[in-house]
Amino acid sequence: MRIRAIRLSDVRRFDRPVAVEGIGDGLNLLSAPNEAGKSTLFDALHAAFFLPHRSQAKEAKALRPRVGGAPEVTVEIECAEGRYEIAKRWFSRPMAEVRRLPPGGGAPELEAKADEAEARIARLVGAADGRGPAGLLWVRQGEQGLGGDPGLRRDLLSSVTGEVEALTGGRRMDRARAKAQAELDRLATSTGRPKTGGPWKAAQDEMEALEAEVARLTADAARLHDDLARRRAVRRELAELTEPAAVAAREAALQAATAAHADAERHAERLRAAVSAETMARLTLEATRDRLARLRHAEAERQEAAAAAQTAADAHAAAAAERAAAAEALRAARAAAETAAQARAEADRALALSHAAARAEDQRRRRQALSDALSQAEELRRLREAAEAEAKLGPDAKALRRLEDLAADLRARRAARDREAAALVMRYAPGAAPATLDGAPLPEGARTPIPDGGALELPGLGTLTIEPGRGADSGAVAAAEKALAEALKSLSQDGLDAARAAHDRRHAAETRLREADARLAALAPDGLPALRQALAALPEPAETEALPLPQAEAAAETARAAETAALAAQAEADRDDRAAEQAETRAAAAADALASRLSRAANTLETLADRDAVALEARIATETAALSEAEAARAALAEAAPDLEAAEAELARARGVARNAAQTRERLEQEQVALTTAIELRASDAVEEELADARARLARTETVHDRLAFEVQVLQRLLTALDEARSAARDRWFAPVMAELRPLLSLLWEDADLRFDEAEVAPAALLRRGADEPFDSLSGGTQEQIAILVRLAFARMLATGGQPAPVILDDALVHTDDDRIERMFRALHRQARDMQILVFSCRQRAFRDLGARTLAFVEDA
Repeated sequence: MRIRAIRLSDVRRFDRPVAVEGIGDGLNLLSAPNEAGKSTLFDALHAAFFLPHRSQAKEAKALRPRVGGAPEVTVEIECAEGRYEIAKRWFSRPMAEVRRLPPGGGAPELEAKADEAEARIARLVGAADGRGPAGLLWVRQGEQGLGGDPGLRRDLLSSVTGEVEALTGGRRMDRARAKAQAELDRLATSTGRPKTGGPWKAAQDEMEALEAEVARLTADAARLHDDLARRRAVRRELAELTEPAAVAAREAALQAATAAHADAERHAERLRAAVSAETMARLTLEATRDRLARLRHAEAERQEAAAAAQTAADAHAAAAAERAAAAEALRAARAAAETAAQARAEADRALALSHAAARAEDQRRRRQALSDALSQAEELRRLREAAEAEAKLGPDAKALRRLEDLAADLRARRAARDREAAALVMRYAPGAAPATLDGAPLPEGARTPIPDGGALELPGLGTLTIEPGRGADSGAVAAAEKALAEALKSLSQDGLDAARAAHDRRHAAETRLREADARLAALAPDGLPALRQALAALPEPAETEALPLPQAEAAAETARAAETAALAAQAEADRDDRAAEQAETRAAAAADALASRLSRAANTLETLADRDAVALEARIATETAALSEAEAARAALAEAAPDLEAAEAELARARGVARNAAQTRERLEQEQVALTTAIELRASDAVEEELADARARLARTETVHDRLAFEVQVLQRLLTALDEARSAARDRWFAPVMAELRPLLSLLWEDADLRFDEAEVAPAALLRRGADEPFDSLSGGTQEQIAILVRLAFARMLATGGQPAPVILDDALVHTDDDRIERMFRALHRQARDMQILVFSCRQRAFRDLGARTLAFVEDA
């Protein structure tokens, strides 16, 4: 096929009809500036041959002009069947037509349109599969490689080598390989694994399911065996738990713990009784002391009442005798009454002061006890702080051990140095004066090491200086001395003895700190603030001068009695004064009143159970001794008290052991029942029989799976063999293209050759000057030139095979230098002798020397 003319209408920039006519055989050149429409012409040609007229693809839309319209392309071609006109229009009233051009001229004859025209176009251009030679021979602007479908290139090579039916070339090879690949794809993935939905995968899934079932049944059988073993273990453990000796041992331990706990509780009860006895003894002593006080008070009251009664009697007798002096007696009585009232008031105040003094004394004792405790606690805290501060000084045990280790290392290194160092042994002659080494006397017959040399004073001879020489090495000793010195310095110690003493002081301070903490906890268990708060809660009692309370109470009672007597005397005198006749009666009344008082005092005394003061004082002494004995007894019991909490813990443990044994026995018996039930159920399910059946089915499925796996291996091996066969036929397959290509290569490089990739049917490497250069590593210009030469070789092969097709190059030599472009021109002319080549270029000056037929865009009428 050859192109004779091209006409465009409403195609991109060509919104008016244009044409390229006069396209001849051989080499044709359309040279125009950028944006003149060369690439548009290339795309329009490609669309006319390969883009369906009803297409809405982006390639079709890209043909539309900016102003809109329906792109239309008409191509006039010539082939073996004659001359034809191919016309297509897209979008608005889409159209595809094939018209025959009569040999003698005249109007074109419509031969096909629409889909029939599309099919006819494909046959005319040799594109029965819709691809044609364009991807092989046409070079779009910017392309450097071959591009297109490798299958087209394989078809071309197979057809021109006459091996269309050979298994190792062309589509038959592809069909065989595709069939094998399809069968392999049905079974396996691209990575060789079973394919989902395929029989191999189904067999694998079934095998995995059966393996899971076998595993489950195996696990059931194993569980059955495990349950049997567990039941035997449970029975053994039950036997051990219920063994009489073990049961007796647990019961004995529980009884012993119970007895020990009971003993501890009894002792605790005795201790509580002793505490109660001590409290009772204290209360008894206090009650006895109170009874003695009440006895003394009652006796004083009786004595006073008796005296008052006697006075009243005397007054009664005097009243009768002294009637004449009634008025004077009245005045005297009144004065006496006032005096008695004042005395009674003074006695009451003295009694109140005595009560306040007693309360203040009790409060003072309590404050003194708290103050003493606080003082001791403060002193202990001060001692504790001092001990705590001192406990932080000096090395601890770890640091002292390190110092001791460093000192021992120093002694060892010095001893080692002294053993290896030179030494002196002095033997004095009789009467010889003693020699000195560095000022120290040199002992008789003793070995004296001199590792660092020294000055030996020899009386009568002089000084002998000894130098250690180069062999002496005290580095290890110096290092040990330095290490010990640094360790002492880090601890701020002058020497090892000082460090030991500091450590001893620290240890003693730590001991004092612990003792202070213990004593402080005993004195102030709730802390010093609580002790201070308790002391502050007791106010300082006021200092008062008062009589002893018993004396004040007696004085008050006496004053009240005197006041009463004075008042009685006053009344008596008043009665005497008012009426002499009533004087005796009043005196008698006064006497009766005082007699009544005496009677009440006597009755009060009689109601006291203990009226012997001496006996009460003796009882107080006895009860004081009894209180001391009770306190001692309580202290002794507290000292010897067993640990009740430990006894309770041991009892709880013994009870826990017994309880756990009972619970374990109950649990094991329940577990034994459950295991027996499970064993009977599994035994009734025939697990072993099901396992055997599942294993048999698994073996059959594994056979099917292995057969399919073998089939996959065979298919993989077949595909490998086919690929190897194709590779083995590579040289014969590529021989025609290399025969066409080598002369073209020699125009650019001498002794150059090209190696092809048999899978892609594309250049893989350029062989020149003994080097194999990968195609991708070549420069853009070299890749461009090789791609064009390969296309020219393919075009020659197509022409030789009776399928001539034009070669179209759209700005295909943009990366070629001036020297190479001249050689490429020669190659184009060489190949253009019997085929058609169309060259589109914007390099007008460079392509003047191409020597091709010149084409141009012209307006189409």
